[in-house]
Amino acid sequence: MASSDGAGSAAPAPATLVGALDQGTTSTRFILFDAATGTPVASHQVTHDQHYPHPGWVEHDPLEILKCAEQCIDGAVAEGGVDVATVKAIGITNQRETTVVWDKESGQPLCNAIVWLDTRTRSTCEKLRERIDVERVRKLCGLPISTYFSGVKLRWLMDHRPAVKEALDAGTALFGTIDTWLVWNLGGRTTHATDVTNAGRTMLMDIHTLDWNDELIAAVGVPRSCLPTIRSCAESYGKMAGTVLKGVPISGVVGDQQAALVGQSCLRVGEAKATYGTGCFLIVNTGDTPVFSSKGLLTTPAYKLGPTSPAVYALEGSIAIAGAAISWLKDNLHLIHTAHEVEGLASSVKDAGDVYFVPAFSGLFAPRWRQDARGTIVGLTQYTTAAHIVRATLEAIAFQVMEVLRAVGEDLHSSGVTAAAGGGGNSGGGGGAEASDSDGSFKSSDTTSFIREVRVDGGASVNNLLMQMQADLVGAPVLRPVVVETTALGAAFAAGLAEGVFDSAESLREKWRLDRRFVPEITPDERARRIGKWEMAVQRSLGWIEHGERDAEDSDEDQEGGAGESVDALDAAAGGGGDGK
Repeated sequence: MASSDGAGSAAPAPATLVGALDQGTTSTRFILFDAATGTPVASHQVTHDQHYPHPGWVEHDPLEILKCAEQCIDGAVAEGGVDVATVKAIGITNQRETTVVWDKESGQPLCNAIVWLDTRTRSTCEKLRERIDVERVRKLCGLPISTYFSGVKLRWLMDHRPAVKEALDAGTALFGTIDTWLVWNLGGRTTHATDVTNAGRTMLMDIHTLDWNDELIAAVGVPRSCLPTIRSCAESYGKMAGTVLKGVPISGVVGDQQAALVGQSCLRVGEAKATYGTGCFLIVNTGDTPVFSSKGLLTTPAYKLGPTSPAVYALEGSIAIAGAAISWLKDNLHLIHTAHEVEGLASSVKDAGDVYFVPAFSGLFAPRWRQDARGTIVGLTQYTTAAHIVRATLEAIAFQVMEVLRAVGEDLHSSGVTAAAGGGGNSGGGGGAEASDSDGSFKSSDTTSFIREVRVDGGASVNNLLMQMQADLVGAPVLRPVVVETTALGAAFAAGLAEGVFDSAESLREKWRLDRRFVPEITPDERARRIGKWEMAVQRSLGWIEHGERDAEDSDEDQEGGAGESVDALDAAAGGGGDGK
């Protein structure tokens, strides 16, 4: 049963509001922002059920998600005492890749939605790799062949759900990610469309033309007729057909991680944001040309803010275990009772006591891609306390983000992309990475390369100690904004831009406000020493699972394929995160 924890302000609403429906993996929320300041003025949030029919499978009920969305919209308006006439536009941001198929005549889903982190399509991917040039696929769409992406989920449904196959054959089936499902329903079932950021995660869109690619569609084996129209992130998708906001334009659609990039005002080449959730997502703006990674990062559309505006691209890297490591300390080791205790306990010791924790619970993601790695804690002595282990856990999150940033920097350098000089808006200045370590063994500029600062959001970004560790290891400033609801803010901004509430993308930079700027406090030599020890710890985590060996978490494979298997390196390349997804 869905539950609600809505919150809103009783203060009079500003003259102009823009709204954002943020549909995530575990919950949905609707936030109304003051267009003049970018400040949230009202919100409502509702959780939805998670369905786990088999090991490795995760499903959502599309009708429940739609009901939650409508409830959140009505709840935010009511709790905020909002005059509906002041709401000028609504944007939608969503968990990417989660796949829905429904019948356009009845409007009913043909099955539950397959969630982005579901791994049942592993055998489908293996078959695709046998007959498709993997590098050709990557050059066309920027993605590996992975269980993560929507196209293979649609293919699996065709093969294993007779109702889906029958509706596709009859021409009545519609496919979409959650954004498409919401647009179609909230807009009165008149618009079957998606945006470039969500289409770019299907493995079916040509990343250069931003249109469905016939070669990819034929390779995966899905019908083009069921696919939605691809639009920009900021244009009309219709008008609300119901709720208290009936008639308000739906004018923005952006996938969640890209929406956070926009919400963080990372609109210049080389600007980066990191979202700390269950996992961690890092996206770097690479400009108007796709940059193809040699480090296993994803090439993805960042945004396209209008039908005639140029597309902007990004490199994306993901870390499997970030906040999940804190949960492990609490739920498995019982070293803490609540996540709020972490910063105080970790701060009670001056360092981690030479303890290093590699949280490779299901292998290592970007940029190493090692399925055979497993979690490792090294450097334990009789001196070690719970506080040292907790501090080492925070450092592990920061080390992993540092590695992704270094990989991005190397890709940018090899591609010839010149990054922004840093700073922007009210960030308080750009700052920059130090030139090099004195002994030459590690260059801190190699960590972030051209990246001069990192903007952060997500639940763990409130941890000041972690953010300071991040700045120390990256060798560049870490900036935390006042408004941390950056995903919703990005979608609201795209919608407002389409409706003329905002006059340009640069106007968002003026609204971005700094809460705190963390600058590196350790010497280059100390940074090099710590990274060297981290590398030693990582090496000790590798090779734990031998080829063909069953993992302790593996279950018997379900007869429909793929259940219970650990995700391989290509599947892991897409990553996962908390409700930031």
